[in-house]
Amino acid sequence: MTAGDAWDPGQYGRFAAERRQPFVDLLGLCRPVPGGTIVDLGCGPGDLTVELHEALGAARTTGIDLSAAMLDEARRRQRVPGVFFEEGDLATWSGPPVDLVVASASLHWAPRHRELLARLRQGIRPGGQLAFQVPANFSHVSHTLARAVAAEEPFATALGDDAPTDRGDEVLAPETYAEIVYSLGASEQRARLEVYGHRLDSSVDVVEWVLGTLLTAYRSRLDESLFTRFVDRYRELLLAELGDQRPYFYPFRRILCWARFEG
Repeated sequence: MTAGDAWDPGQYGRFAAERRQPFVDLLGLCRPVPGGTIVDLGCGPGDLTVELHEALGAARTTGIDLSAAMLDEARRRQRVPGVFFEEGDLATWSGPPVDLVVASASLHWAPRHRELLARLRQGIRPGGQLAFQVPANFSHVSHTLARAVAAEEPFATALGDDAPTDRGDEVLAPETYAEIVYSLGASEQRARLEVYGHRLDSSVDVVEWVLGTLLTAYRSRLDESLFTRFVDRYRELLLAELGDQRPYFYPFRRILCWARFEG
């Protein structure tokens, strides 16, 4: 983690195997692009970007992320011909059209998905593809408790008008994503809701899970001491809600969507 960057590749990577399975399922929906080009929006540490590149036979794959820490890790670890990493914001991305645009577990960080998908569509060549998966687990206690803690003092005052928004407000229903990609000219598409069951060592591990993703928005807004108190309070409430279960079954809902465009 670098100064001003709340993303920690080490923390995120603690559950790399669990985070990989939705990506594998999304990859299974995609068609090969031999000699083609791919953009991976929100590439993180880049390991799945490389897997995407090699599995689909692309000539060039560009991973894009806003986190300097994630990009540093990706460039350090992923030295594969044809794979490149660039700083950029998926919410504003535009570039020369490519054969496949992928956003795996990243689209929910951007607002206004109807407008966002319409812009991404402009970056896809005729015959090209769009593939994304987004978390849809915002009603689970692991997410609702973060909002509850943020509403308590001293966190509410410290966050003020800059309290993180509920990213679940940005995520649409699977059928809505299907309607959107159809309206954008998809000749083929798949959209589904999938529940991934993760067997964690204990319910306390949920705290470690959200520290790598959900709580980054709070880490970036609170000083170190106050963020530690935030996490301690979150852990306290989580254990009161879930109990100290060993192991703990963590159900996680995700939406997967793939589309191909002829024209």
